[in-house]
Amino acid sequence: MKFRITLLSMLTPFIYSCDNYYSMDDFSSVPKIDAHYHIYSSQNVSIDQARKDNFRLLSINTHSGTCERVIDTQQELDKLKQELQQEIEYTTTFCMDDWDNPAWSGNTLLWLKQCLADGAIAVKVWKNIGMEYRNSDSVLVMIDDPQFDPVFQYLAENKIPLVGHLGEPKNCWLPLEEMTTKNDSGYFSRNPQYHMYKHPEFPSYEEQMAARDRMLDKNPDLIFIGCHLASLEWNVDTLSEWLDKYPNAAVDMAARMGQLFYQTRDNHDKVRDFFIKYQNRLLYGTDIIDRGGDAELFQKRIHETWLHDWEYLITDNTMKSGLIDGEFKGLKLPKEVVDKIYSENAKVWYQSF
Repeated sequence: MKFRITLLSMLTPFIYSCDNYYSMDDFSSVPKIDAHYHIYSSQNVSIDQARKDNFRLLSINTHSGTCERVIDTQQELDKLKQELQQEIEYTTTFCMDDWDNPAWSGNTLLWLKQCLADGAIAVKVWKNIGMEYRNSDSVLVMIDDPQFDPVFQYLAENKIPLVGHLGEPKNCWLPLEEMTTKNDSGYFSRNPQYHMYKHPEFPSYEEQMAARDRMLDKNPDLIFIGCHLASLEWNVDTLSEWLDKYPNAAVDMAARMGQLFYQTRDNHDKVRDFFIKYQNRLLYGTDIIDRGGDAELFQKRIHETWLHDWEYLITDNTMKSGLIDGEFKGLKLPKEVVDKIYSENAKVWYQSF
């Protein structure tokens, strides 16, 4: 009897340990949210695969084109939300057209209030602010410009999250051959207009981040969700300092898994410790864009992306990725941390789903 009790006591921590972690087989049974997704199609291709993989989607409307596109996307997402109810949520955004009109702030607030009343749960700002849009004097408009103040003050007062893709990865200011991840070198080789290494006349990386932080300093009550690890993807220590400075901020991981893989390869424990410490501030997202097209190929791609990221977060498998060179080990995060990253944090920070 004594031996049996001793053996049982030895096995108990192992049993607890197994129960405290998900396996690959749990993938489709665990409710999840992709908190940074883009739907620019009415085919429902994304929704069909999301149902199979137990995902709900936050579709983000981005001013990465004309104002007409912003309006059309808003209308399409509103219709999609009405059809799908709890399966998706969506953000709105605003246009920079007519910026030099003194009535811009007031008109933008009217637009946003209508979009929020129609069903949007947050407001997105994009990198065109600081990297593209110029006023009538040909000066780049930065995110801390006073003309934005009434908009951001309204969002803060009404606890409406601002979702920000401001600046770019730090790699953007390096030559292609010096970039740490293939997702960055690939993107900027295809989009040289955003490759700041080739455009020294534009604000530096540090200036982009400083403008973002000055805006947050002016609006301490603003709920801010930094897209793409808040463009601090290159170093979890630096991201930690930023999260400590701004307690009303969270970040999503969309399109920055490569940078996490890269840091994990070189210092696994540091990255895992970061995830544990900031488990309430991290949201899973992919930045996948659904523009319609071949349903089978697209669904295969998003399923493989979701499954690969799941493996990284829930196992300690030795892994490879086309995003970086070399091998890295998965983080094997406890269930409670995984649940927060995949769903609970999105519910809390967006007060939705």
